[in-house]
Amino acid sequence: NIFKQVYEMIEEYSPTYKIVSHKKDKREPHLFIFNPADIHIGKYANELETGDGYDCETAVSRVLEGLEGLIEKSSGFHIDRVKFDIGNDVLHVDNVYSTTTKGTYVESDGKWWEHFEIALKLYVRCVERLRQIAPLDVVHSMSNHDYQSGFHLAHALKSWFRNAEDVSFDIGVAHRKYYMYGINLIGTEHGDGAKFDQLPLLMAQEAPKFWSATEYRYFYVHHLHHKIKWKWQEAKDYNGVVVEYLRSPSSPDSWHSRKGFSCNQKAVEGFLHSFGSGQVARLTHYF
Repeated sequence: NIFKQVYEMIEEYSPTYKIVSHKKDKREPHLFIFNPADIHIGKYANELETGDGYDCETAVSRVLEGLEGLIEKSSGFHIDRVKFDIGNDVLHVDNVYSTTTKGTYVESDGKWWEHFEIALKLYVRCVERLRQIAPLDVVHSMSNHDYQSGFHLAHALKSWFRNAEDVSFDIGVAHRKYYMYGINLIGTEHGDGAKFDQLPLLMAQEAPKFWSATEYRYFYVHHLHHKIKWKWQEAKDYNGVVVEYLRSPSSPDSWHSRKGFSCNQKAVEGFLHSFGSGQVARLTHYF
């Protein structure tokens, strides 16, 4: 009964997707990464208290606006592949008690099942838009706010696009995921697990075949909602691996506002990687 609305939604709209025909382009091919980190659908913030309101509607509108903004910024490149990173606290709570997976109570906008339905519809719209650009690979990262429900959401999304031959999914339970494009090796994890400086060696050990076949290696990390800077850099350059935290489109809630974590720049980010070299562009859409 709880999932009746979700079932009906999928039954009413689960089309057979025809492969999109893309124009041939002789220019250098690129991978477009769309990585809306820490959306927190269900988070509630009152503008009078925090200076910037946030609810389910705001979360959805920012992601969709950010998607179009990044697509526009990437329009000058030949894109032959798209990587869509999902998970990473897409949902704010993980159960009926309005708590995170660990049990921490957080204020929420609406019910947990509403959050699930809203997030699924949002992801469906994103996939449908991105596959118009190029064949699409969806990669899910397990996260601390929605460890279980985020995993279920990823599998619901995969079921939705089961008839789309140009959409693939890497949505297993592994905390770190690895993806190869040309001579690029790209790792993703939420950011609440291994320490920052452990990630390069973990990449070499966990993905040795990818490691040996690539020259440019990156780890995109989430969880903190902001950049960690070293002098003028927005990423840490280790021997052979660049590690970078991503910004979040979500506003600070009551707790974060009281603690002073209220001035981070809100944004959705994306990246462009050349097939024959490394990351050639960092794209940001601010709110």
